[in-house]
Amino acid sequence: MGNPYYECPLPVTIPPAKPFLESIKLGIKETLFPDDPFRQFKNQPASRKFILGMQYFVPILEWAPRYTFEFFKADLIAGITIASLAVPQGISYASLASLPPIIGLYSSFVPPLVYAMLGSSKDLAVGTVAVASLLISSMLGKEVNPNENARLYVQLALTATFFAGVFQAALGLLRLGFIVDFLSHATIVGFMGGAATVVCLQQLKGILGLVRFTHGTDLVSVLRSVFSQTHQSKRKPCFFWINAMAPMMSVIVGSVLVYLTNAEKYGVQVEGVAVGRSFAMFKNYHIDGNKEMIAFGMMNIAGSCVSCYLTTGPFSRTAVNFNAGCKTAGSNIVMAAAVMVTLLFLTPLFHYTPIVVLSSIIIAAMLGLIDYEAAIGLWKVDKCDFIVCVSAYIGVVFGSVEIGLVIAVTISLLRMLLSVARPRTFLLGNIPNSMIFRSIDQYPIANNIPGVLILQIDAPVYFANANYLRERWIYEEDEKLKSTGGSSLQYVILDLSAVGSTDTSGISMFKEVKKNIDRRGLKLVLANPRSEVIKKLVKSKFIESIGQEWIYLTVGEAVAACNFMLHASKSNNQVADEFDAHNNA
Repeated sequence: MGNPYYECPLPVTIPPAKPFLESIKLGIKETLFPDDPFRQFKNQPASRKFILGMQYFVPILEWAPRYTFEFFKADLIAGITIASLAVPQGISYASLASLPPIIGLYSSFVPPLVYAMLGSSKDLAVGTVAVASLLISSMLGKEVNPNENARLYVQLALTATFFAGVFQAALGLLRLGFIVDFLSHATIVGFMGGAATVVCLQQLKGILGLVRFTHGTDLVSVLRSVFSQTHQSKRKPCFFWINAMAPMMSVIVGSVLVYLTNAEKYGVQVEGVAVGRSFAMFKNYHIDGNKEMIAFGMMNIAGSCVSCYLTTGPFSRTAVNFNAGCKTAGSNIVMAAAVMVTLLFLTPLFHYTPIVVLSSIIIAAMLGLIDYEAAIGLWKVDKCDFIVCVSAYIGVVFGSVEIGLVIAVTISLLRMLLSVARPRTFLLGNIPNSMIFRSIDQYPIANNIPGVLILQIDAPVYFANANYLRERWIYEEDEKLKSTGGSSLQYVILDLSAVGSTDTSGISMFKEVKKNIDRRGLKLVLANPRSEVIKKLVKSKFIESIGQEWIYLTVGEAVAACNFMLHASKSNNQVADEFDAHNNA
């Protein structure tokens, strides 16, 4: 690296400035339309644009003309299969939402028809979900007692469904579906595990045959309610041995047992109740999240008008639909038809379904949402993510679903803000026998360059992290370099290759850093500034103050230039010393 022969590096190009309105337009496009959903409309006649537009917003118009008998056979089998889940799950989960069982069946009839027209997923099976049902029960139950004023409670549930649909559709139409990305994987694992635990705890009422049960969802309230009624659970003959291996079979067996033994006369509660499953998962092909938000919003808006409560895409039902070989969203239409037959002709048969069977169905479904393997994986890979996961879980189990949801969202946002406010900086060194520069922490073999300090920034420079970077760059890293006993520092190279953007606070920080470096008699050098960054540095006249000649394409070129100057300075000093010695002689 000390080669005195130095080749002039390529200059760093400053991109031309773009008009303000064009920059705003590009920014909006990148934020709201990153996938360019309207590219298919380019260079198309008006009639073709109209057809494409209808197919875009109503996808059934795109796949229905190509529908074949082979597709129908596959969708028929898949639809009947998921209907065998939809009916017992619909009946099972309404107790969780404190809604009449018929609403659960309605929710597996109308929304799937709407989604089949507007949804873009081939595999998604629509239905109610457990977490949403628990939220409805816990939040509305604080305002209205469903047992004392059932009519008002149902109206509030349908109204909540309507506004949830409006909110979903608005997010989709405004292209704001990216907001859901702010929930990290660790947060979702913890929240869903906690919600599943709470749902299972709520089923102790049906499993133990308790008459009075707490309206709270936290662990302490549930255990207090259970242990305060131990004499009741011992007195009532409940069917603990019934296991919901297959939901439909459990309902049939349980209903037959109750009917033959007249168990309802001896304390086994009957009543049909419905609550949904968990969340949707899309498989194997690209889906526009904003279009799906619109589809979900429209099906909830339409559903709320015909006595359906909040629906989405349950994971288990979607997995069954996929494994059953569905080809299109037509499987949802088949499922809706099967549920309609149940509503018209088979509803009275479910009168004898015991609560213990329905509770077992819910528990069997919820156990799959407690993903302890994922939590173990988080502990092994990232301890911080594990803490986030556990915090969300504890918030749901020991607080409430609402508290857990707030904790989950807050932790996700705080972690994101911390990553922006405290970006990582690295001290770079040279890999021996190469022109490659890497972090000394990651590559201990990397060598420090005498007289040169190389720092890399791993994030955009904004107002949120400007002060932190200013304090860290020179003070901490300079002290670290001096502690190694190296040569006196003369050059500070900032590697900006990972800095995608900056703002006025960042530019002010750069200026303050330069002033501090100048006071120490050092020289600031920039390496690989990105286009947005260098444009703002030029406009702020920072490049003019530092000098265009001190900006380089790569760290290697910057180091070579610094070494050349150091060698030239050393040679000049030697010549001067020899000249002085000669004169003195």
